[in-house]
Amino acid sequence: MAILASDRRQFLLYSAASVVGTSLLPSIATQSAAADQSDLLPHPRKLYTAVKWGMIETDGSVAEKFQLCKDLGYTGMELVSPLDGISIAEITAARQSTALPVHGVVDMKHWSIRLSDPDEKVRAQGVEHLRQALVDCRAMGGFSVLLVPGKVSGAEETHEDVWTRSIQGIRQVLPLASRLGVRVLIENVWNGFCETPEEMRDYLDEINSPWVGAYFDIGNVRKFGPSEKWISVLGQRIVKLDVKDWSEKDGFCKIGDGDVDWPQVREALQEIGFSGWCTAEVNGGGAEELEDIHRRMTEVLEIG
Repeated sequence: MAILASDRRQFLLYSAASVVGTSLLPSIATQSAAADQSDLLPHPRKLYTAVKWGMIETDGSVAEKFQLCKDLGYTGMELVSPLDGISIAEITAARQSTALPVHGVVDMKHWSIRLSDPDEKVRAQGVEHLRQALVDCRAMGGFSVLLVPGKVSGAEETHEDVWTRSIQGIRQVLPLASRLGVRVLIENVWNGFCETPEEMRDYLDEINSPWVGAYFDIGNVRKFGPSEKWISVLGQRIVKLDVKDWSEKDGFCKIGDGDVDWPQVREALQEIGFSGWCTAEVNGGGAEELEDIHRRMTEVLEIG
């Protein structure tokens, strides 16, 4: 099987990183992550559109679904770990035949097997699932794993517990992340955790690793305050964006129909110098629905 030029560059990068191993210096790690991302981005200082795998509700092979998304204008895909019903070999073949990159994966076990669970054995399982997600991501050609770090659920799983336990778990996988060149990106969700931008900023700063950043969900935070404020506070900790909308009246809604102030969001993103992947996270469907989602996303973010 032929190796894509970008795959070869990534292989050489990760080979060098693995030699350094756990002693990888932050400055080198940051450069490695940036170099890895640049392989997946055709041009600097731009926004790129992707769709989450579970949103594609069409029949056909993996390659046919990749081709559909490319034809609709998407420039990348986000997959999942563990995979369900498809193989990494199929994804690799689809990626190569369509030249549509996989920019990352979602850890699909992070809600049910949480890093913040009161049971130490469950937390250990969560760490192992995160490790596997990092490996799967690298095998698919991506460079990030989306992670929900835990959930505030009661007296045995408080905000402080989620903070402490999740950081302990994440730190266990950082040597592997550095060797693979795959970052752990924390998504802001409705889990009772870090519901202000300052808390999320401080949480990421306590982890203090170039291999951990923010996967900022534009719509999720609108319930708690202006999305643009979060962007300004988190700044360059933001590595990727989930794109959705939310309104006080209707809850989650079609992109552009909610309360998110998109001009202010665009301005805030420009001010922090954001460039990278913007992945839709809304109800999916067939070709017609996916085309509408892409149109809405490119309009609100003014992606040319």
